[in-house]
Order: sequence, then structure tokens, then C-alpha cells
Amino acid sequence: MSELPVFTKRQLMDSFDDVVTDRDVHRADVERHLAALAGDDRFLDRYWVSRTAGTTGHPGIFLSDRQEWGTIIGSYSRAQEWAGIEAKLTRRTRLGIVSSKVPWHQSARVAMSVDTPFVPVGRFDGAQPIAEIVDGLNAWQPENLVVYASMSRVLADEQLAGRLKISPRAVMCSSEVLTDEAIARVQRAWGSRPFNVYAATETAGIASECARHRLHLFEDLVIPEVVDEQNRPVPPGTTGAKLLVTVLFSRTQPLIRYEMSDRLRLSAESCECGLPFGLLDAIEGRAEDTLSLPAARGGTIAIHPVLFHRALETVPAREWQVIQEDNGLRILLGHARGVATAELADQIARDLREAGAIPPPIRIELVDAVPRTALGKLRLVVAKRIRTSGHAALAYDPATPIRHLAEK
Repeated sequence: MSELPVFTKRQLMDSFDDVVTDRDVHRADVERHLAALAGDDRFLDRYWVSRTAGTTGHPGIFLSDRQEWGTIIGSYSRAQEWAGIEAKLTRRTRLGIVSSKVPWHQSARVAMSVDTPFVPVGRFDGAQPIAEIVDGLNAWQPENLVVYASMSRVLADEQLAGRLKISPRAVMCSSEVLTDEAIARVQRAWGSRPFNVYAATETAGIASECARHRLHLFEDLVIPEVVDEQNRPVPPGTTGAKLLVTVLFSRTQPLIRYEMSDRLRLSAESCECGLPFGLLDAIEGRAEDTLSLPAARGGTIAIHPVLFHRALETVPAREWQVIQEDNGLRILLGHARGVATAELADQIARDLREAGAIPPPIRIELVDAVPRTALGKLRLVVAKRIRTSGHAALAYDPATPIRHLAEK
């Protein structure tokens, strides 16, 4: 595999008409189809089309014929079965999904496809007010709850407060990093640990947790390569800079060594559950979530989001977000209670110093809710970079004196 070139999303979209194996498919026509899409319509009456949000800078468009779409649905069904939720002809399984209802988003497309008398689906938009989601879930009473990872924490708080009153057999989290605090809150709210599902629009399911909550790779569907910045494989136990995937079932739009910015760590262990697939040790987020800050020893240093996870996950707040701006870091705490903002800013500054960075100005704001994307996702860390002579550079002056601003 290493002898084959790496294929990026930009290359895919620039050469879209050449990559797609059906000569009747043209990018301009597909884009017009997506712009008019309102339900579960298929392009040319034979292709399900999904699009990425483009948060990394370049949205991607992906087509699946009937056989490929069946495999995509099967990959998500496998995750449900491993979590102990199985739909049968003799037993209906009521599914509640809190993600996006934008019709070109893959979660919306999958939800529309699986909504049958045997698996009735209640769909709720993660971008709508939380009170509306709670009312909808209370009325629907899902047996299986599928949510964005950040939304699991919010809904667990609603359950603990007595406003949400559901009893799912399983809670399945995807699309975002599942933090330890989110896991703990789900356990307190519903008495069991949530299941982590790792998937992407380009690949569908990549890995999912078994009954022992170990992340197993779907190696019969996707060949994953965890690599460094030079596309060299990294050993198990080492976090890679990115992921290269080869999708084994994709024929309409072949993806071979396709580059994704996800930072993963493989495990060399085996699982006692008996599944014949390798393990992921950790999913640490995307490379775009890593901040570049001035280093105490000169130059710049990469600050991984885990530093902010450690500092903010235990804060009495429903949700949080770190935003890198021109003049420093702005930290939003949603639905926070009794937070000593100045002390928290001092702690984060100390953590940054210990990591070898010169802390920028840190500003903490208490807000009613942290803004989500149009798809209902929550970006925990939003990095800001500017371009200088073709290279990434900081967007603020590292010589600026440190000052902490606490706003209520």
C-alpha cells in the first residue's frame, strides 16, 4: 500500500468527473441535485449522495449505488448489534437519533433509509433548542439513543435534572470526541456506559465498541493506515498525525489511501470478546483542532486539545468551547454554575506554560449555550491561523502581556 500515492479531498473534488466510474455523473449536476435535495431522493434515480460539512476547508461529495449504500447501512447496523441492540422480524426496535436533519448529511440519509416498521426512527435536529429535543424524546421514548458525543452530555444533564424521562437500552455516540466526563454523565443518567462509534461520510463505519467497550476496526470494510506527517506508518501506542483509508466496497467513487485529518492511536492488544478485528486505543480528534502557540524556547509549539479537556471537562458547565482569536483565547462555558473564571484562566495559563507555550490572553465567557454548527455539532477547539508566505502563522502577537478577563 505504501507505494501508492496519497489522495486528498481537494484532489478528489478537483478531479471528480474523472474519479467517478459512471460517465453519466458530473460534479455540476450532482451539486445541483444536492442544492435541491429535500428528502431521500437519489441522483439519476440510482445514487445516494452525501456531502461533508467542509469544516476542514473543502467539502466533499460522495455517491453510493444500491449495493454500496446497503453496505453503509450494514456498517451502522453492526455497531448497533455490538451494542446489544438488534432488530428482528419479530421485534421492533424504536430508534431515536439526535444529529442533523440537513438532507445531504449522511446521518440524515441513513436515518431516512432505516426508518421502517421494524426500526421506526424518531429524528431530532441537534441544532434546535434543547427543550424541543427533550420534549420530542419524551414523546418518542427510544429504545436506542444515537447522538453526537457532545449532545450525550447535554441530554444526560437533562435526564439527571428530571426534564428528560427516557430509558434507552443503549446510548451510542458518534461524530465528535467522546470525553471521559461525557461518559461519566451518561453512566449517571442511564446506568450504563455509552458506546463509541467512529464513522465518516467518506467511509461510513470505521470502528465501533464491543460489549467490553473496546473500539474494533471494521477491517473487512476499510483498510486504515495511521501515519505521521510524511505518510509513514506509526506503531501501535503512538498517535498518528492523520489517517489514510482505503474503502473496500466503494466502486462508484474509489477511495484508495484517502487522507483524513483524524488523529488516532492503534492498540497492539487483542480483545477477550472474540471479534477478529484490530483495536483502536484512542480517537484524539482532528489535526485542525490542534492550536499553534508561541513556544517559550522560541518558535511555535502544538497544543493538543487534551490539555483543554483536562482543564474544562470537570468544570460545572454543560458544555465548553475554546476559540483562538487574533488577540488570544476565548473560552465559552455554557450553562455554567459557580465557576471561578479568574482562577480557571490562571489554571489554563499554568497548564500552557508547563506544556512549553507562552500563554496568550485568556478570556472566559459564561453563556446560556455554546453555539453549534448548522449540523448541530459542537467544535470543542476552534483554531485560527493566518497564512504568511505559504506557511501557517499565529494570528496574534506573542509579546502581548497576559491578562485574564472574566465575563458574566
